[in-house]
Amino acid sequence: MKKYIPLLVTLFLTTLAAILHFIQQHQLSIPPNALAVSRYAALAGFIYLGFTKRTITTWILVSMLIGLEVGYDFPDVATHLQVFSKIFLQLIKTVVGPLLFATLVFGIAGHSNLKQVGRMGWKSMLYFYFATTLALFIGLFAINFSKAGVGIVIPPDYHADLPETKKQNWEDILLHVFPENIAKSVAEGQVLQIVVFSIIFGIALAMLSDRHRKPMLDFCESLSEVMFKFTKIIMYYAPIGVGAAIAYTVGKMGIGVVKPLFNLLLTLYVALIGFVILVFFPIALAARLHLKHFIKAIGKPVALAFATSTSESALPLAMNAMEQFGVPRKVVSFVMPLGYSFNLDGTTLYLSLASVFVAQAAGIDLSLGQQIFMVVTLMLTSKGVAGVPRASLVILIGTAATFNLPMWPITMIFGIDALMDMARTSVNVMGNCLASAVIARWEGELDEEKMNQEPVTV
Repeated sequence: MKKYIPLLVTLFLTTLAAILHFIQQHQLSIPPNALAVSRYAALAGFIYLGFTKRTITTWILVSMLIGLEVGYDFPDVATHLQVFSKIFLQLIKTVVGPLLFATLVFGIAGHSNLKQVGRMGWKSMLYFYFATTLALFIGLFAINFSKAGVGIVIPPDYHADLPETKKQNWEDILLHVFPENIAKSVAEGQVLQIVVFSIIFGIALAMLSDRHRKPMLDFCESLSEVMFKFTKIIMYYAPIGVGAAIAYTVGKMGIGVVKPLFNLLLTLYVALIGFVILVFFPIALAARLHLKHFIKAIGKPVALAFATSTSESALPLAMNAMEQFGVPRKVVSFVMPLGYSFNLDGTTLYLSLASVFVAQAAGIDLSLGQQIFMVVTLMLTSKGVAGVPRASLVILIGTAATFNLPMWPITMIFGIDALMDMARTSVNVMGNCLASAVIARWEGELDEEKMNQEPVTV
């Protein structure tokens, strides 16, 4: 019972703060100082919980709450904290290229089973198309049900500049898949180009004699282990980077920015939760995964993706978590990087939802046939999403242009894009973790003993 005291104290303080804010929202006068004290008391409870748990996962969640409070109460200070989140993201980005190269090459050449590589390739792509197609249709259903864009009137003198984006045709997207300079691809964080280079490199290495293959294999195995340790060191800084990212977002945008577009934001979050329950849950059951251990294993990478709004930050952690869960490294290192380009479930759901929202906001009534055609278009164009700078925004602008939709609703969406990105990025990471486990089960290589062990949290 004693070990639950910190949690119970935290829940009590949080509930008390929530009740006071609820009363204040219903036009009953509560002194601002009392509201602030209640929030600080709840925050102190979470900090106390962090010291008792002593895990990085817990501290990441605590730092998110601290960042939220700093951004709300001290916006001028919060807007200067972005540099600390950028430090964390830049450190993580240094890991991605070497880690992908080392794990993919070792996974392919280390077993010299090129037939299995091809088999995992078509199984992965089949699974990716199945999952992302369901995501698109769930997004379509959600926005038609909520009608979040109906009745929105463009504010007088409304103006918000969209970032500069270059429209991409299918040739540009296809060309972008293949690297012209691997060093440039690593420097720019072009995941798909690194994957293509590593796969070809691994196949070439597998075709060599043992005498020529072994030195490079040993190097790649050693490099991958070093990169996992490198990531572990960086993660000690993660709570600071995460807290700073949340503080900057809230301080810059303010809580009030959500209100005009709350219905859209709520629709997206509910749709993503529905997608997880209706799609991920049955798939996990069909693959006979240990759900409790799987959820615990992916907790840290998903929380990190939510806080930083970037899948890259969670990639090394996600790969390591799934390996500990029982997915062989050769499967993790092949499926997960591929999924980062072709299995962005959260992003594809958001694209179908946002496209119809733009039409609703503009007062354009799209027939069911037009909406289905739009979904089919997105089904194809979203597969190149990782190869396009400012990916989801470019695809959304391109879709709007294709269907003669106005751009001003997109500028409104862009205002809360950071809050939407948190949710869709988390689902992207969750989906790719699940995909690696499903393919491992499909290949008959999921380690049952590891899967049934309690995951280690740090």
